[in-house]
Amino acid sequence: MAERRVVIIGAGPAGLTAAYEFAKHGWKATVLEADAQVGGLARTVQYRGFRFDLGGHRFFSKSQEIEDLWQEILGPEMIERPRLSRIYYRNRFFYYPLKPMNALINMGLFNASACMASYAMARLKPIAQETNFEEWVTNRFGRRLYQMFFKTYTEKVWGIPCTEIGADWAAQRIKGLDLLTAVKNAFFGQKKGGAVVKTLIDSFRYPRLGPGQMWEACRDRVREKGTAVVHGMNVTGLRAEGGRIVAVQAAREDGGREEFPCDYCISSMPLRDLVLGLAPGAPEEVRKDAANLRYRDFLTVALIVEREDLFPDNWIYVHSPEVKVGRIQNFKQWSPDLVPDPKRSCLGLEYFVWENDELWKSSDADLVAMGTREVARLKLVKEQDVSDGAVTRVKKAYPIYDTGYQDRLDRIKAYVKTFANLHCIGRNGQHRYNNQDHSMATALLAVRNIAQGAAYDPWNVNVDAEYHEIAQTERQAPTYPKQA
Repeated sequence: MAERRVVIIGAGPAGLTAAYEFAKHGWKATVLEADAQVGGLARTVQYRGFRFDLGGHRFFSKSQEIEDLWQEILGPEMIERPRLSRIYYRNRFFYYPLKPMNALINMGLFNASACMASYAMARLKPIAQETNFEEWVTNRFGRRLYQMFFKTYTEKVWGIPCTEIGADWAAQRIKGLDLLTAVKNAFFGQKKGGAVVKTLIDSFRYPRLGPGQMWEACRDRVREKGTAVVHGMNVTGLRAEGGRIVAVQAAREDGGREEFPCDYCISSMPLRDLVLGLAPGAPEEVRKDAANLRYRDFLTVALIVEREDLFPDNWIYVHSPEVKVGRIQNFKQWSPDLVPDPKRSCLGLEYFVWENDELWKSSDADLVAMGTREVARLKLVKEQDVSDGAVTRVKKAYPIYDTGYQDRLDRIKAYVKTFANLHCIGRNGQHRYNNQDHSMATALLAVRNIAQGAAYDPWNVNVDAEYHEIAQTERQAPTYPKQA
């Protein structure tokens, strides 16, 4: 029997999980990756001995299979870390999860009373049909809290008004938490044996040297089994014949081009690029839908600080409109080993941008200078304590759930499924703003469809929004869709 030719596009969590699962079935694959590192958004960047994460990647899942897989790959290098995050708003820090006295003192009695009155009004007269993020959050927290703790930060992240963000994004990311739940948890603690809301989990596992350590170890494992992981390969197109993908086309860094024939293609590349790169071309309506899929880009400014201790948070959400930074990671609190010198610290300032906008095109030096000014303005660090910095830019970091995206996605999905040997997985592969454990689950099922003849639909893995935000105290298997 001729060897089966499998091409996997992308060496992020989804792509490498697929390669790892293939290896367990005795299959080899070729993984094509444009970047010099593996891990995608979950890679670890190094600069002068400092390591930093792109966004902060907690490792937890309600899927015992995924938890076991992480442990299998990395073993004792997975460490347990306490979780602490706060919201910065109007020169004050609000603990999250909510601490009643902290919230009351920071808000003041008048504002706290006004928030409760606003919440009561939302419960008495809710918006009947929730069509966007603003309406969804207002119904569950009241308009005043929405304006204080959701609007500014969300619009920083997405770059569009909250009224243009679909309600299903809110349902996916903050399902399981409303004001009443938060207050109950603050005063009485979480119910023993009950569900634990993701945003209220107080510890998580994390690779000692950052998330990239997980995916570098996974890459090494699959290479040992005969899978090729090829860097510097920017996939530009897929060639189709007779309802199947027959080859993947890629551009090398040196300007040359290569074609990789395949019997099976697993793609974690952005869905927009995949559809627009098909040859022969997709129907015009599908191409138009793909062209209208939108993505938010991202950059991290890592600042090296000449201080041993800064603040206890793993990260801080910055809701203040007077600065552009959206979130600040304190990498020493993620893992002390990310910082090579215990007398120094490293912060990651996250800016949500559009590719080629003013911030994206700014020089690294200008971005480091701006970041230094902003953390000083927030009174987190003195400007003179920042000794160095580095910038990392990430394209298409976040698929956007704008108005009408679901209809476009449904049409694209229906068309992509007409290719019998094409399997779309992961965040960008399915245009779904998910967590890495969800991306991994889509990869596992795609491989089982190919290697075992199963009939799962990876597009329906845990489509219930609860999967993304609820981790139960009793770990359980993934809520995989039934086989067709």
